[in-house]
Amino acid sequence: MLGIVSACKARGSDLRVHFKNTRETAFAIRKLPLGKAKRYLEDVIAHKQAIPFRRFCGGVGRTAQAKIRHSNGQGRWPEKSAKFILNLLKSAESNADVKGLDVDTLYISHIQVNQAQKQRRRTYRAHGRINPYMSSPCHIELILSEKEAPVKKEADTQVAPRKTKKSQVIRSGASS
Repeated sequence: MLGIVSACKARGSDLRVHFKNTRETAFAIRKLPLGKAKRYLEDVIAHKQAIPFRRFCGGVGRTAQAKIRHSNGQGRWPEKSAKFILNLLKSAESNADVKGLDVDTLYISHIQVNQAQKQRRRTYRAHGRINPYMSSPCHIELILSEKEAPVKKEADTQVAPRKTKKSQVIRSGASS
């Protein structure tokens, strides 16, 4: 395995897209083949398939599209998150092409979304007060790997069952 390149990366830092939505979108495409993940995200943008919200699901409505992928049925169509991740997938795909990897066998072996530093604005409230008005950007990184061919199982050879000490003691005790 040394010297053989079988993976490629893409990452985006301080992306101005909601962390929570992006985390759920990334979780939905984990371990999917590249082509299937791209089709899924394009369907999310077109509102044909929903992203199931599993962790950050407070106040998220239920939809039949989300029920297909997760039991709680809560889901949304985070278009902006899907577009950002789709762009990263395309970037990783071109990186794989440059490295000479087979694009048809790639799958998402790792995808991670971290919170970035919040950006500050202010909102004006009643009685002359001011409250923070923060955005929640995120860092996204993903790794595409080539699917390894399954190893063929060796044909079964007849091996005599091993006798344990316990069974030998029982047999010797029964014979005496």
